[in-house]
Order: sequence, then C-alpha cells, then structure tokens
Amino acid sequence: MIRHTVLFRFKPDFPDEQRAAWTTGLDRMRGHVPGLLALTHGANVIASARAFDYAIVADFASVDDIAVYDTHPLHEPLKQYSLPNSEQILAVDFEIPEDAS
Repeated sequence: MIRHTVLFRFKPDFPDEQRAAWTTGLDRMRGHVPGLLALTHGANVIASARAFDYAIVADFASVDDIAVYDTHPLHEPLKQYSLPNSEQILAVDFEIPEDAS
C-alpha cells in the first residue's frame, strides 16, 4: 500500500466558497477513484509557526494508482481551487508494509 500525504499552506484570501467546494470535492472522490483505498483530510488544529493549514492523506493499492488519481475527472477540477490559493504545497508518498498495524 502507498500512502500519499499532501500539506497545504493557503493564501490568506482563499475564498470560503472555493474552500468549501474543494473539500466537498475531496469527499466526493471516496469510493469513486480506482485504486483509492481510503481518503481523509482536515484543517490543522494546533497553531504553530511550522504548521500547515490543511492535510490530505490518501491510501492507494499501488504507485500506479496514484497516477490514475492525479488525472481522474473527480480530482482534476479540485486543482483549480487548491493550486492558485496555496502559498506552498508539500507531498510525500511512502510504502506501508503489509504487516504494519
């Protein structure tokens, strides 16, 4: 299994209605993207200088499934909200061993 983690530092003027459309779109992907096993996301709850504003954690069956997700018709439109409204986006993809609990 591959865990795909993305952190967002938003611009201060990210419009509320666009942010709501973005998070609704994230929820819509659950169960509708091949190879996407699980998707969770949420806003940061502990303010600190090193904290980011938002995180997405998605689990995929394989690395190839991340490529499917990246260009999937439910994912593509979300980029119009997150990319222009972010100061910084970080991502890491790592393998989770089958025996990890």
